[in-house]
Amino acid sequence: MPLLFSYGTLQQENVQRSTFGRPLSGQADALVGFARSLVKIEDAAVVATSGQSHHPIVRHTGAASDRVEGTVFEITDDELASADRYEVAAYVRIATTLASGRQAWVYVDARFAPGAGS
Repeated sequence: MPLLFSYGTLQQENVQRSTFGRPLSGQADALVGFARSLVKIEDAAVVATSGQSHHPIVRHTGAASDRVEGTVFEITDDELASADRYEVAAYVRIATTLASGRQAWVYVDARFAPGAGS
């Protein structure tokens, strides 16, 4: 089963119920080499689900001193596809290694993703 790391709204139970049909349980972990900021969400359905007009977003810095705390969840392939539908175009899903050493998917700023020319 895939692992999904969340540092934002996918940690909210209401978003999990709407996106996955169930609450998730996960473990604390961190994303290394990324910095967190906010992005304005224009998709009314996503704003309605999360209750927030601005969502956290991370950009790749490559600096070992940059860390973003969050939660890693074990989900199904179908749930990963549901997460893809929930995330807006500002995000791209990448595979990464977390601070724990586990491999997980994470949604990052598409403009600053590793390999995006940043």
